[in-house]
Amino acid sequence: MDGQYKGLEHLELWQVAMDFAQMVCKQVIPIMPLEEKWVLSSQLRRAVQSVPANIAEGYGRYYYQDNVRFCYIARGSLEEAFTYLTLANRLNYLPDDQYHQLVDDIHRLRRLLNGYIAYLKTSKRGATEPGSNLSIRETQQTYLFDSPSDLYPDSFEPVDQP
Repeated sequence: MDGQYKGLEHLELWQVAMDFAQMVCKQVIPIMPLEEKWVLSSQLRRAVQSVPANIAEGYGRYYYQDNVRFCYIARGSLEEAFTYLTLANRLNYLPDDQYHQLVDDIHRLRRLLNGYIAYLKTSKRGATEPGSNLSIRETQQTYLFDSPSDLYPDSFEPVDQP
């Protein structure tokens, strides 16, 4: 590598995810029935658009842990899109041949995404930078009472039943 920064547009995973999102938005969503416009179509559009968007957001982060986290979100969105496409096929909104082509594209995206995640975990870009070992954690709080009645003694009085 020549040391020059190569932007997001050179990342094959992002390119394939963009092509997939574009294909679904242009070829699948328009053939959905009108009654699915605000339900299945909307959910499918959000899921497929989320895949390249999360890859891009992770790519823009410096620490590899952030990038991996956004790739996990992208992978979840990909599985969500798979579910919506499978449902559309089962409801006979999406022809079998088109569905099988989309499933092949999803399998390719899964492989690319899993490979990229493995690469990120191995390369650990930013792992030695200041702050990379910090995380936000909540500490266990010690409570100064044994039960809620110690805090609000009047509100936990037993009530006699008539």
